[in-house]
Amino acid sequence: MEKPPVVSLDELDELIEAERGSGAYVTTVFQHRFGPGVARLRRMAAAGELGRPLTATCLTQWYRGDAYYAVPWRGSWETEGGGPTMGHGIHQFDLLLSTLGPWREVTAVAARLARPVKTEDVSMALVTFESGAVATVVNSVLSPRQVTALRFDYEYASVELEHLYSYSDADWRVTPAPGHEAVAARWAADPVPGESGHSGQLAAVYDALDAGEPPPVTLADARPTVEFIAALYASAFTGERVRGGAVPAPFAARMDGTGAPWG
Repeated sequence: MEKPPVVSLDELDELIEAERGSGAYVTTVFQHRFGPGVARLRRMAAAGELGRPLTATCLTQWYRGDAYYAVPWRGSWETEGGGPTMGHGIHQFDLLLSTLGPWREVTAVAARLARPVKTEDVSMALVTFESGAVATVVNSVLSPRQVTALRFDYEYASVELEHLYSYSDADWRVTPAPGHEAVAARWAADPVPGESGHSGQLAAVYDALDAGEPPPVTLADARPTVEFIAALYASAFTGERVRGGAVPAPFAARMDGTGAPWG
């Protein structure tokens, strides 16, 4: 299933239940999880080579003009499930969330500032993780200088990725903390060819099916990301912090809950 896999958290839970009783598998396309550098980042983090995760930023700052939204189905809660949070930033913050682990709490804002849409055209969130790490997430279609960027600040190094729609190993940068120069050397010693994209995930799916195993990024794997989206909208539209596992029912049923504040 491509993004967005569903238009609500409740819909995802219905699919998970249907899959459970079917004997079949459904996989969600989150191809940035399979790009070069990601496995190395996760491997080094799991081995303790980077120290504790402390802070992170996730920027999806793209530009989509009014003509982009002239297509009737764009910019609608009913057809897209949301704005840039749902349709543009999802791949980037999925990579953030799947790297830093379970998130605990979200505080967010969203606004419709410039585009002729019913959804938001910009959103920002502050995320706290179970590890104690904190992150900021920005999703925008109002940014003339387009960039996609993630930054992970660990105790021993900053690990950064900057690109637009896909990335290669050369798009990563590691800056070690003083006294931890070996981290950069360790990273450089393990280059990975290729670019992020659907081919990497599809290869992993085929390998899993050949082995008789569930394919990567199951619906259950995708749930924390979809729940995060619902929590972001709930926080933005109610002005309240939203904890994981406690998305208000209206926002689980529809991403705009009881209605966006701009009508």
